[in-house]
Amino acid sequence: MTPATQTPLEAEYVVVGSGAGGGTVAARLADSGRSVIVLEAGGDPRELSGADPAYPDANRLPADYDVPAFHGFASENEAMKWDFFVRHFSDDELQKRDPKFVAGKDGVLYPRAGTLGGCTSHNAMIMVYPQNPDWDYIAGLTGDRSWESGPMRDYFERLEDCRYRPLYRGLAMVGLNPTRHGFDGWLQTERSVPLAAITNQALKTTILDSVRSVLAAEGHDVGDIASALARGLDPNDWLSVTKDEEGLRHIPLTTRDFRRIGARERLLEVRARHPGRLKIVLNALAARVVLDKGRATGVEYLAGERLYRAHGKPSGAAGTPALARATREVILAGGAFNTPQLLLLSGIGPTETLSRFGIPVAVPLAGVGRNLQDRYEIGVVNRMNFERWEAYEGTKFAPGDPQYRDWQNGKGVYATNGSILTLFRKSPGAAMNDVFCMSLLTSFGGYFPGYSKQIAERLNYLTWVVLKAHTRNRAGEVTLRSADPRDVPLINFRYFQDGGDEDLNAVIDGVRFVRRITEPLRKQNLVAAEEIPGDQVASDEDLRNFVRYNCWGHHASCTCPIGEEKDGGVLTSDFRVHQTEGLRVVDASVFPRIPGFFIVSSVYMIGEKAADVILKS
Repeated sequence: MTPATQTPLEAEYVVVGSGAGGGTVAARLADSGRSVIVLEAGGDPRELSGADPAYPDANRLPADYDVPAFHGFASENEAMKWDFFVRHFSDDELQKRDPKFVAGKDGVLYPRAGTLGGCTSHNAMIMVYPQNPDWDYIAGLTGDRSWESGPMRDYFERLEDCRYRPLYRGLAMVGLNPTRHGFDGWLQTERSVPLAAITNQALKTTILDSVRSVLAAEGHDVGDIASALARGLDPNDWLSVTKDEEGLRHIPLTTRDFRRIGARERLLEVRARHPGRLKIVLNALAARVVLDKGRATGVEYLAGERLYRAHGKPSGAAGTPALARATREVILAGGAFNTPQLLLLSGIGPTETLSRFGIPVAVPLAGVGRNLQDRYEIGVVNRMNFERWEAYEGTKFAPGDPQYRDWQNGKGVYATNGSILTLFRKSPGAAMNDVFCMSLLTSFGGYFPGYSKQIAERLNYLTWVVLKAHTRNRAGEVTLRSADPRDVPLINFRYFQDGGDEDLNAVIDGVRFVRRITEPLRKQNLVAAEEIPGDQVASDEDLRNFVRYNCWGHHASCTCPIGEEKDGGVLTSDFRVHQTEGLRVVDASVFPRIPGFFIVSSVYMIGEKAADVILKS
């Protein structure tokens, strides 16, 4: 990279990335009196101009950002999307068996967001607390008791503003808080009313009765599910978390008056309070961490719009070299793909990789980019025997339609993220809940270019998504494609290479489970056909092949894990990069094993924890 051509910026801390990790730690540091620069490679998702011909979808903003039901459109909005194409298998013949594989891109679409707020700007807003063993494992691995599940809950309480347990909110005001929810944090959580999207009472009753009968057949004391739903089944209640309870749950969303909120709002609110402490630099693509005698002293970046080649409309420009200096520390929070890429570009990583691209070795660290992990997810897609769900009558998935007007009043199908029922369960032999089943009033079989258009076109579908948590595969890797920071790295998850049979069997069991729930709808002729995987896919072997070659994920993590160097670790328990001073990582890459069901809650929490650690150092 050529020398900086702009006057260097300077602050105590330079944070690369503005998502759940970077946005949280940067805001907390600035709120605590420290000066912080945040480098974000994209722009502000609510401020991008629809007049710019480079952004043909920008006229959908800010609706795509704000409306919970539009999160699929947000992930494909060219104004803010970063499209990664990833390999699931090294073998070309195996990879081609995935119908979502795009040969011209040599991979399967993996949507990311290059914008202020990172992936909190396009995610499904699901806020499910991680499981306690996720934290206790890190504590046992490192001997650092601050990672134990009890103390870690404090960070959840600090960041949450729970708005769906009003009675306990009142109790917390007088010092009684058995739920261990947070009631005065910065991240508001609300409960959507997903079953309200089904206006046909008979159909709603059939679905609920089916869930109840299947759970009862598995030995669960489910009681009156409709009554339980009315009370609210909270997966984040501390008692539910400690018992790791199975069964039906509602899903809290990170919304404020049923509008998306996340790291973007947190950063902007802190900057408004402390404009002199927090500087947010947009369209700043980090290129290299500056190291001086083993210490990180700043970040070289390229200034310019749409520089990264994952962008929906990359500019092709070289960008203007610039520098942000850190008088205390540099904090990397680019996520599981971009943080290892930036470390490698900075000379920190496996020697053989750095040598291959002519990058001088600053810190030989074999674990950088390795240990890539994700969930396995699969969709069971049913076409219903009617023209459309009544909740979608007149919908155009755009401002001005009837559902949009309902959403503006805090109700209706747009106030949800599309899910109507969710269940947690243990697969056979599992020690704790490891399967999450979620029903959607749409057709969804994974990610491919244009997938979000199906949401607007297929309005008579019911999909069950089966998500397998605590996956065993540690074989994935992120490595460089070139030494150009604008290039997207090479990403290969190497599906099922480790622990394949156990994970496959758990997903197959989940598919059979949701099929049993759907069976009463079929008997009543409400289901016209199961389109994916189809009735012909019934045997264990057929289901095994279906899952292996059709599943996907969207919680990439663990590529800069906490742990000892000899075991492939990249970080100490206080987020410091081994053998390097003044450099930490605070994002989804830090976990040695992928936590919980939906990773964003864990990343928000480590953002708060990292700020605590840094302020005390």
